[in-house]
Amino acid sequence: MSTGKPIVLESLAKTYETESGAVQALLPMDLEIGAGEFLVVVGPSGCGKSTLLQLLAGFMAPTAGEARVDGARIQGPDIDRGMVFQHYALFPWLSVIGNVEFGLESKGIAKAERHTRAMDCLRMVGLEEFASKKIDELSGGMKQRVAIARAFATEPSVILMDEPFGALDALTRRFLQGELLKIWRQHQRTVVFITHSVAEALFLGDRVVIMTARPGRIKSEIRVDMPHPRDVTAEDFRAYERTIYELLDDELAKTFRPGVYPQ
Repeated sequence: MSTGKPIVLESLAKTYETESGAVQALLPMDLEIGAGEFLVVVGPSGCGKSTLLQLLAGFMAPTAGEARVDGARIQGPDIDRGMVFQHYALFPWLSVIGNVEFGLESKGIAKAERHTRAMDCLRMVGLEEFASKKIDELSGGMKQRVAIARAFATEPSVILMDEPFGALDALTRRFLQGELLKIWRQHQRTVVFITHSVAEALFLGDRVVIMTARPGRIKSEIRVDMPHPRDVTAEDFRAYERTIYELLDDELAKTFRPGVYPQ
């Protein structure tokens, strides 16, 4: 049974006001994300992928439209929406377990239960033996596993992930992709995952949303009808990959043509 919640975007848009004028980051978009779905968003650099995630996290307000989780409008940050960033965003002055316990303490959970739940989450990502270590004693891949454990520790219904594996080497990235899928299948949270990698999107996602060049809007959606674990060398996988690259080609070209953006 899914423990995630559905997300609905309705005419959601964002414009930034700058010294040189207004900059449209996201054109109005409509999207429904099912409870427990693993949705991946890809698109050219600067197309508004991270802006979209910031809006879903409640870190900023939309210029128009709204986003709702389980029918409730997003009006600010909420511990029910966990966030995993590319560059970990961990607290270096806390131990590994201290980082994982941080959100639990914010929820007012008693110390003994905090410890138990944090250790369960560290065990989930294979880091229980590193609970007392400082963050700067860990490798990049280990830090990201701590960030994932922290995100799941508060048992949020939605997990938002902004290129969480983008800074990692290929082998660590591949390993963590597999670990994330195991955790997701076990807990069935709703996941919105941002990436620049088409292969990563297809390896992980139930559905892949392709965005246009800035100002970003949804160009297409691809339902990935392949069981996990997925073979990246399979012809079906390669066919999906070709389709997505074809959809992205025009958008990528626009990023190299100053002043030319999709309408």
